Amino acid sequence: MTVSNYRVHDTTHRLPEALDFGLGTWAWGDKLVWGFGGDYGVDDVRAAFEAAVRTGVRLFDTAEIYGKGESERLLGQFMAELDVRPMIATKFAPLPWRLYRDQLVDALRGSLKRLRLSQVDLYQIHFPAPPMSIETWAEGLADAVEAGLTHAVGVSNFSAEQTQRTVDVLTRRGIPLASNQVEYSLIERKIERDDTLKVCRQLGVRVIAYSPLGMGLLTGKYTPDNPPSTIRAGQKHKALRQVGPLVSLLREIGEGHGKTPAQVAINWTVCQGTLPIPGAKTVQQVESNVGAVGWRLSADELAALDMESRLAGF
Repeated sequence: MTVSNYRVHDTTHRLPEALDFGLGTWAWGDKLVWGFGGDYGVDDVRAAFEAAVRTGVRLFDTAEIYGKGESERLLGQFMAELDVRPMIATKFAPLPWRLYRDQLVDALRGSLKRLRLSQVDLYQIHFPAPPMSIETWAEGLADAVEAGLTHAVGVSNFSAEQTQRTVDVLTRRGIPLASNQVEYSLIERKIERDDTLKVCRQLGVRVIAYSPLGMGLLTGKYTPDNPPSTIRAGQKHKALRQVGPLVSLLREIGEGHGKTPAQVAINWTVCQGTLPIPGAKTVQQVESNVGAVGWRLSADELAALDMESRLAGF
């Protein structure tokens, strides 16, 4: 089994423009939020990986803290089993006891060992956190590029101001900031209100949208009487009470395209110019996610979804 390799002859340290879709692996190994080991396990996510590669998914996003490294280990195992090398993005957690920028490179080496790789395609700071400054970790990202351990670098959950500060440091080192990975969906639109989306566009920083399905709420699977299990139920309790009319509109629009509410919701994020990375625990979820791209909502449909989202308070 082979996959297209976007990395050939690419010296820009950016994500390829042709890349418009990826798969998030937060749920692979995570018990607290997603309940790994309960109603799904290793065999399920292995099959999901195989299906994703088979259907053309080119980017897999993970992090060192997903399942305490288990997500990275599983990805490394699956790539070795199938002898494939898709694009891999992972993340550094600036935990309070990490006090030196060298620890970023050390953490990346640990991720590479779990992934069984010599280089990742994208290495990201998972979130801004004290005590170390944005600038310290930005210098660490540049060090990682210069060490040949990552092709491109990004951030995650950074505000407009934090993104700009990171860009300033990297520019001095001659390296672009490739991306900012943020939560973005029809029920989570903070990056529009606080100008993060606008500033990223101005700076040429690709916005990667995680949880484009609102942690499952935009699929139509859940209701106030049937909430998601684990910690997600508490995180999205208020949104679950508000989302009904929006899901109904997603379903109505989807019928006109032969698509599900989930596929319409993901396509909406593509139409906003972002790169969605919906998660998938099963083959069926992978196939559903892939069906969200390769077509586009109309201007009228986008306007209707925008209005319904805002009317619902999102």
